[in-house]
Amino acid sequence: MDEELTDGYGEACGRCAAVDWGVSDEGLFFCKNCHNVIEKTLDVVERNCLLSKTSRISTIKKTRKNRKDEEREWLLCEAFQFILKHQAKALISLGVCMKFESEVLWPLWKRYLQVTRQAFTTEPVNTPTFKVQMTQNGSDSDSQSQQISHSEFASETEMSSSGFSYIECSESSATSAPQTMREKKMAGLMTMPRTLALCYLALLWVREAITLSDLLRMVTEGCIPYMDLHDTFPSDLNLYGADVRVFRVRHYPSYSVVHNEAVTLAEIINLPSFPTITQDCLLHPVPLSIRYLMGANLPGALHDWVLKVINGADVQGEDFLTFDPSREKPCLVRYDIQAVALIIVALKILFRLDDRVEWRLSKKIDRKKKKKVFSVKKWFSIVQPVLEHASLKKERDEAKREWKATEPLITSLKRKVTARKKRRKLFLTYFSITHKRISKFHEMLFAFNPAGVADHLKERLQRFIDSAPEQGKTSHSSFRFRWGKGEGSDGPSLFNNRLDCTVTKDGVKYLANQKYWHPELNLICGDHFLKFEPNFPRMYVWVLKLFSFILGVHPSDVQKEVLSVECRFLKKKNHPTVQ
Repeated sequence: MDEELTDGYGEACGRCAAVDWGVSDEGLFFCKNCHNVIEKTLDVVERNCLLSKTSRISTIKKTRKNRKDEEREWLLCEAFQFILKHQAKALISLGVCMKFESEVLWPLWKRYLQVTRQAFTTEPVNTPTFKVQMTQNGSDSDSQSQQISHSEFASETEMSSSGFSYIECSESSATSAPQTMREKKMAGLMTMPRTLALCYLALLWVREAITLSDLLRMVTEGCIPYMDLHDTFPSDLNLYGADVRVFRVRHYPSYSVVHNEAVTLAEIINLPSFPTITQDCLLHPVPLSIRYLMGANLPGALHDWVLKVINGADVQGEDFLTFDPSREKPCLVRYDIQAVALIIVALKILFRLDDRVEWRLSKKIDRKKKKKVFSVKKWFSIVQPVLEHASLKKERDEAKREWKATEPLITSLKRKVTARKKRRKLFLTYFSITHKRISKFHEMLFAFNPAGVADHLKERLQRFIDSAPEQGKTSHSSFRFRWGKGEGSDGPSLFNNRLDCTVTKDGVKYLANQKYWHPELNLICGDHFLKFEPNFPRMYVWVLKLFSFILGVHPSDVQKEVLSVECRFLKKKNHPTVQ
């Protein structure tokens, strides 16, 4: 056996000049004659998985005769399956249909694994792997492996409307590995933002009333797990190596990142056309605009004008709204941002939002002393303090958020040694402080009357229980603000206000705002927003910031969609005079 391991190494021993080499359990070469250990080590090569150093998730441990059966390799996709499982369970607990996980998300996941040739194919490609130290009998890890790799994939649930099909494959072995992160991305490997993109595609498939902004807000509020998800992996699954950085989350992904990843995933998986977005679906602009009118504390009467913009811009068609990845240039409509853009265009038609017309109309309403008539001045005075307070609270919460993982990811041997030393130091410090506190507590007990010690302990324990935070699930609301007269509301609701002063009646009805302003319509790219923002009317910029805060996106994203709606709307002839 030693002859096979040494592979004919014929150098003479420097101590006794003998040529009789063996290999220790640690992989070091030693002379069998004089037991001299040299610096040469055993070159371990894994035949079935030729991985570069940068593509491994853990280093390959030196082989021992009695430990060959105690290690198992886990694929990268199996770790991401743990993550998707937790995210799917969280969505179901928030009210998503019970069949979301088994009949929608898992078929999409299996199709992704098949198309990217990570599983369910006769010619699998190599993906990064990492070792798992198993128990002596291997029962625990074997059962977990079987549960994740087989039982969850065993059910061949089919999507009748898409005709998905899968090819079962018993093993996933390696043939060639991507050498750089760019090659990995080109190969379609999963990332943390792509887990959210896949969940969003699944939500869109079942036409759930959860927009992408809703999904990302649930993530930031902790309702959907995303941070430190590697802590949920099985205890015997030890991540190690350069590629474990794929699980490290330093910030939450932006709206545009997840949106683009969703389009990319749909193209990679080669998905068919999604179920049609009709008016009975809450992603349709007609019902979705009502939701954001209420969220922004705008009157319901404004919805009639939003409908005119929807018809004029021709954005209600099923072909336009339904996502079809099979098209030459697939376009996934940003339903939530489009809905608020339609509202903003309607506001510009009625009030112009040029820092002059809206305030002139507000003064006119004040002179007539009409309480139930909507005015921009009253709307601004109610919403602005609430928006400012909510923005400051959001900044404070983000500043307090801890981005450091509970269990740090070990990316190198040096980091591993440093983490162990730091953990040992923290443990000793905690042990010392705890010991001092216990000693002081004992002294305090002896100072009390022995008969009252039990009552004192009971009182202190009750105080601790009362002050402990509740461990229930994080609540989530679909609305950023609550408008109304009830307790805990942010301010009075303007939803039932009228729009009396928007139309002048002098024999013929016409809009009080006779002109419509807009920037250059060819500047649809949102990157130009910062350049032109100082020249925009301040009221218009405030409206952009209000809706961008409600959606959790950048104002440039909203401005880009407003320009897109204006391009479609102003091409029609049913619009007011354009300035």
